[in-house]
Amino acid sequence: MHKPKYRINGLFLVVLLLSFLFVQGLNVSAQGQEVYVGGMPAGFTLGMGGAQVVGVCEVLTEDGTVCPARAAGMAVGDIITNYGGLTVRSAEDIGEALSATGGRASEITVLRDGESLRYMIKPALDLASGKQKLGILIRDSVSGIGTVTYIQKGTLRFGSLGHAVMTENGKQMDIAQGAIYRCSIVDVVRGERGKAGELKGLFLNERGIAIADKNCSTGIYGNFSSDYDVSKLPCVEVGTSAQPGRATIYTTIDGVTPQEYSISIVKVDIGNRQNKNFVLKITDPALLSDTGGIVQGMSGSPILQDGKLVGAVTHVFLNDPTRGYGISIENMLGN
Repeated sequence: MHKPKYRINGLFLVVLLLSFLFVQGLNVSAQGQEVYVGGMPAGFTLGMGGAQVVGVCEVLTEDGTVCPARAAGMAVGDIITNYGGLTVRSAEDIGEALSATGGRASEITVLRDGESLRYMIKPALDLASGKQKLGILIRDSVSGIGTVTYIQKGTLRFGSLGHAVMTENGKQMDIAQGAIYRCSIVDVVRGERGKAGELKGLFLNERGIAIADKNCSTGIYGNFSSDYDVSKLPCVEVGTSAQPGRATIYTTIDGVTPQEYSISIVKVDIGNRQNKNFVLKITDPALLSDTGGIVQGMSGSPILQDGKLVGAVTHVFLNDPTRGYGISIENMLGN
């Protein structure tokens, strides 16, 4: 009767031992790495690898109103990857495919929750414009402002945001590739209790400074261009787990240049499964005066303690904008 119990316990101990060794291995490999500290704002334009349906609508025809997309079985959130045998990578590709199909019923392929689905869809002739339409509103990319956390020395691999970019329905967005642009912060909407503040910025040029290739639960990742000048960025070691106490963040609330501000790490929970590894409080009087605390756009701002990079700001507490969550740097490295 007792043998199965002992075997299960023994297996459990082995799993715990292997897990401990794996975590220790991660700590050793991360600790001592040299990285460039970010803190600079960046404009993100993330491609979806197709055209995403953000709305379905009626098409007014001679016979009344119809919605070809709804009739075919399509839904908001679908990403169109192929239509009429033509690969779809952008909204413009939908127009070309509509012209090529000539109003005939054709097969359309969409991605929905990671599954590839195929439907037959027949466009409708819009009475007002005289053009064939599918009854959908689409987009092929999303844009926003965030903060770069670090750039790895040598490889120029970067990490940013500290959390995933999500779709409107709360799911992690799949990205094919994205461009990162220089950005200048031009205004700040101060955070207030019950209402998150926001950094407002402008993309500075049409030429990107980096390419993003991954969106996951710990942030946006990619590679900076080889000609990007990192000489003015602080170069520091990666630290082990942060401890409660004084620390600083690098963030930009005006223009393009990061500034260092004081914070306090109130609580540490390295094992948190939602990557909410720190509770932090903004203590710097200048930052509190200008922003009220943590605001949208500061996600990814690097956290330093004892001169080492230990994590990044991720979320703000809506009931107290001076406080928020941070993610451990060990959860970001390696992506």
